[in-house]
Amino acid sequence: MKTFYKLFTLTGLLLTLTLITSCYTPNPLYGTWTDNDGNKIQFMDDGTFTASVKDSSNVSSSYEGEWSTVDNVLIFSIKGDSSYSRNTEWDIRGAMLYLTWTANNTTKVLTLYHTAR
Repeated sequence: MKTFYKLFTLTGLLLTLTLITSCYTPNPLYGTWTDNDGNKIQFMDDGTFTASVKDSSNVSSSYEGEWSTVDNVLIFSIKGDSSYSRNTEWDIRGAMLYLTWTANNTTKVLTLYHTAR
C-alpha cells in the first residue's frame, strides 16, 4: 500500500511539473540583435526592450519600452513617446532579423544578427 501512495504522489508531481513547463513558449526574438553599424535591439522575455539605433546622420539614439507580436507584425511601444505604438513587419531568416525601425520621424531598414546575451 505504501508503494501505491508513493507512486501516486510521484505521478501527480510529474504531471504538475509537465503542465507548468509546457505553458512556456519561447519566442525567437528573445535576446540581443546587432549589426556592424552599431544598431542594437535587445528583447527581454518580460515584454520589454532596449534599443540603440543610428539615424541618417549617424547619431545614435536610445529607446526603451514594451514589445509584442501578432503574427509577423512587431509592435513597439516606446517609453516617453505617447503618440502611438510603432508597428513593423518582421522576418527571421537563419540568425538574421529583418525589420524597419521608425522613431523620431526617422525610418531605417535594419538587418540584425542574433548575438549571445
